[in-house]
Amino acid sequence: MFINKNFKASLREIRGKSKKLWKFFIFLFLVNFIIINWSDISWIFNYKVVYRGLSNFFEKNKTQAVETVKGIRGTDYFDKEDSIEIPKIGVKAPIVFEENNSEKDFEKALKRGVLHYPQSALPGEEGTTIILGHSAPPNWPKIDYDWVFNDLSKLNAGDEIYIYFNQSQYIYTVTEEFFLNPGEDIPQGLTNSKYMLNLLSCWPPGKDYKRIAVGAELAN
Repeated sequence: MFINKNFKASLREIRGKSKKLWKFFIFLFLVNFIIINWSDISWIFNYKVVYRGLSNFFEKNKTQAVETVKGIRGTDYFDKEDSIEIPKIGVKAPIVFEENNSEKDFEKALKRGVLHYPQSALPGEEGTTIILGHSAPPNWPKIDYDWVFNDLSKLNAGDEIYIYFNQSQYIYTVTEEFFLNPGEDIPQGLTNSKYMLNLLSCWPPGKDYKRIAVGAELAN
């Protein structure tokens, strides 16, 4: 009887130690997993990303990216919302037109797509149309449109940019790429075209050290 009691006590002690060891190994595994995969999961620990993700989950009638380009070039009427498409880098996003110039209004607009800079020409008008878009660090989740201009640097001369505005399609071809310091004015284009498009974003993606700009001219 005495031996049986001692055996049961020892068994309980062993089980207790086993549970503690399992908890320790699980904790150690999670720590190692986070360290090894930090670049892919670091966004989880950013409260802004989590908050915006939850907000989008409960938001109704959220703006969606446009469908793939269909139709014949040169057609005057396109049943599409005001939007931008860049096939080379997989960009499809609404264009938001904001009348106010405040940073707060810009940030709100950029959550819904890319932003037409208020003081620039409208698509198809004579002058330079300026469109702003966010960029984000590698592996950043595609929440809102933080990622939309991540790959501007991959565009080369001759690549096409499709702008849809007032049910018309405007095709621009890339002519140049350049970098600016924050607050620096955009230089004049290297072409004689009177119908230009400039896409602007922060550089490098997710940072605010410089600005990357892609210039394009109206082809149609």
